[in-house]
Amino acid sequence: MVQFYAGLDVSDKSTHICLVDEAGSVVWRGVCASDPQVLAQVLKKHCPAVVRVVLETGALSSFLYHSLVERGVPAVCICARHAKGVLSARVNKSDPHDAEGLAQLSRTGWFRAVHMKDSATHLDRA
Repeated sequence: MVQFYAGLDVSDKSTHICLVDEAGSVVWRGVCASDPQVLAQVLKKHCPAVVRVVLETGALSSFLYHSLVERGVPAVCICARHAKGVLSARVNKSDPHDAEGLAQLSRTGWFRAVHMKDSATHLDRA
């Protein structure tokens, strides 16, 4: 069975998504709202058997990570500083290309996952 990997380039209003197969070929690209319910639906529609979904640390990362995991999406959050080195080496720096770079990182496993604190911890600190 072919395995698929996804990269999410998240911004405030929209998220660019790229799906690649185990050989690294782009299977699907798209944009949707930066809403966990919408993201989960889009991922399940275009690739129900995704192995890993990678997103970078940022303003929405904790919220999206926990919400996606609750919806059964195998999300992993990686350090934006580490991803920057890979993503800045690409010829065309844009949101769709960043999503593809994150998908390739997801596929290869060449990243360091960031520990995401539990939602209750965030509420206690607030």
